[in-house]
Amino acid sequence: MTAKIWFITGVSTGLGKALADAALISGDIVVGTLRKPEEAASFNQVAIGKSHGVLLDVTNENAIEPLIAHVEESIGPIDVLVNNAGYGHEGLVEESSMAEFRNQFEVNFFGAVAVTKAVLPRMRERKAGRIINITSMGGFITMPGIAAYHASKFALEGFSESLGKEVKHLGIHVTAVAPGSFRTDWAGRSMVRAPRSITAYDDVMNPIRERRQRVSGQQLGDPQKAAQAILKLARNGTPPAHLLLGSDALKLADEKLALLRAEFDAWKDVTLSTDFS
Repeated sequence: MTAKIWFITGVSTGLGKALADAALISGDIVVGTLRKPEEAASFNQVAIGKSHGVLLDVTNENAIEPLIAHVEESIGPIDVLVNNAGYGHEGLVEESSMAEFRNQFEVNFFGAVAVTKAVLPRMRERKAGRIINITSMGGFITMPGIAAYHASKFALEGFSESLGKEVKHLGIHVTAVAPGSFRTDWAGRSMVRAPRSITAYDDVMNPIRERRQRVSGQQLGDPQKAAQAILKLARNGTPPAHLLLGSDALKLADEKLALLRAEFDAWKDVTLSTDFS
């Protein structure tokens, strides 16, 4: 099987690191983005000649296109783009600033859009390519206290689905991969937590925050198994537009679908009442 060239954003920890390691073990080439020079130097040593660490902050839009051009010229054409870089913002809407909302979108959504736009023209010319956007089960189901995160991941799900319809005839496949709870740093050191200040929300927010911190590192999902699933996805000739990862993601998505169907049915008469007679 011909080796693929992967471009994965955010390979220092978590799912990004697990996926980069798995792709390298399979014989592929990985260009991974990191934010610290020492991390990039370390990634270069993982598989000499196959692992390429590059410095990138996905919110630095002006740096993205030159980096993609350099990678394609010096390493080769990017076969698989994985927009993985992101973080979680935990905070009630009233207790979170507009700056926190905007930064959540800059990293989780606009960063992915910018990298995709830089890669797309070259994939279009080759009439081939895979774009995998790491969203979240939180891009379909919701919980109180992480509205900024949910909003950014819902946006990325919609972007992925629409883009997939635009480029499928060009030989480019787009999949939104939505993991459930995995044993990564997402709920630990990688999560930004807004300070609590409004006591009216204590009964809603405090138990959720305490539980999330308590179970961090004990989640159901295995990042190495997720990485293998994404490798399989990247080599499938007819990949899905959406892929859930994890039994918790499937359970919560099924519950959400059932609730939506029940709500749509309950309000069907009102829905149908608004058409011209």
